[in-house]
Amino acid sequence: MIYLFDAELWLWDARQGDSWVFVSLPQEASAEIRETAGALPRGFGSVRVTATLGATVWKTSIFPDAKAGVYVLPLKKAVRKAEGVEVGDTAMLKVELDL
Repeated sequence: MIYLFDAELWLWDARQGDSWVFVSLPQEASAEIRETAGALPRGFGSVRVTATLGATVWKTSIFPDAKAGVYVLPLKKAVRKAEGVEVGDTAMLKVELDL
């Protein structure tokens, strides 16, 4: 399953000293992923994916955000730097499930 979407980069800073940047997957995609991957539970409800932002492709996991009801994709600093994006920017992403 492959998902293409535009999303705004946002900062998660719930823990003192930790700063993580994420994008939220769309509601519809998240519901479909939850239905598909629900039978394959992993730590923290994560799902393995291959993500693409611009010319950068990497393996990672998406995680459920119970509060928002969607999956979120972490964006490493190296990826953000390579693609010239920062918190508040909107970017086009591709997420492919690695089931």
